[in-house]
Amino acid sequence: MGFFSKLFGGKSKGGNSEVEALVQKTLEGIIEKAQFDLSFNLQTEKSEDGSETIAVEFSGGDEEALKDKKGQMLDAFQLFLKRVIQHNFPDDKTNVTVDCGGYRDDSENALIERAENLKQICIEQGKSVYYRALPPKDRKVVHQYLAKDPRVKSRSLGDGLYKKIKIYPSKGAPAGGSEEARQD
Repeated sequence: MGFFSKLFGGKSKGGNSEVEALVQKTLEGIIEKAQFDLSFNLQTEKSEDGSETIAVEFSGGDEEALKDKKGQMLDAFQLFLKRVIQHNFPDDKTNVTVDCGGYRDDSENALIERAENLKQICIEQGKSVYYRALPPKDRKVVHQYLAKDPRVKSRSLGDGLYKKIKIYPSKGAPAGGSEEARQD
């Protein structure tokens, strides 16, 4: 490794322990500089396709700051860590997820609950209903959930990052609250 590689962070192949060490060092630096009352736990998970995910779980006195404003701080940490890994290990495909106190699961469950309510309205009335404008990661959760029910379809509408979701009855699906439509 040459002088400039040492100075600017050499572009090596990586390896899970190196990537994990980089994530840990980066998080420790951020927490120290920002004076957060936080600690974190790293866990590396390997999926069936061979890809790896480093899961970061925060805990501590400043948890609410991370969850505030619909988890934007969690998203910022996650994006920053992904960029740090990409910069230092361009060939590495390790993914990073950041959570705090089960916030991601709670948020996903709330999205699914609302989608279920709108789906039932759509099926009972036989009309299209609309889900409020959502960012891409939230829309993906809603679309994947709705795709499991053949009675409805969904589509994103609008321009820009935040788009509404149109939920509408499938062609050939029982309409208007018939007995068949109410059964699951």
